[in-house]
Amino acid sequence: MEFNEFKTALKPHTAILGFDYGEKRLGIAVSDLLWMVATPDKTIFRTTLRQDISAIEHLVKEREIGAFVYGLPLQMNGEEGETAKAVRNFAAEVYKSIPLPYTFWDERLSSKAMENFLIKEADLSRTKRKQVLDSSSAAYILQGLLDRLHF
Repeated sequence: MEFNEFKTALKPHTAILGFDYGEKRLGIAVSDLLWMVATPDKTIFRTTLRQDISAIEHLVKEREIGAFVYGLPLQMNGEEGETAKAVRNFAAEVYKSIPLPYTFWDERLSSKAMENFLIKEADLSRTKRKQVLDSSSAAYILQGLLDRLHF
């Protein structure tokens, strides 16, 4: 769904769930109900598609989720590679079970930006960084979308 269509489809007073997709892990972040702040939430360790979707369904019910944003890992030249195709396929599969509006957000360098932040600003050890990197990257992606919603 394109950004303007996504923005129109949003239901007020629902949160937006952000994803940093990976083959082994899904970083999760959640917005507040006013779409101002993205907060890192958790990392889902992936098993099967059905179990991944079940975990997402649980979050949707628990957190009043009304939409999704998926980080889209574009190549530096702006083209989509295999991982971007995997993200789009994953989003389509989630939509079959959880038909909420969703969009994609350019996530180029989001993990690197968050890792640098966690090293320099948060001063986290390598072990602690690994524990929060995926959800922090999801928050970085989601915050980009939230900022755009208000402009």
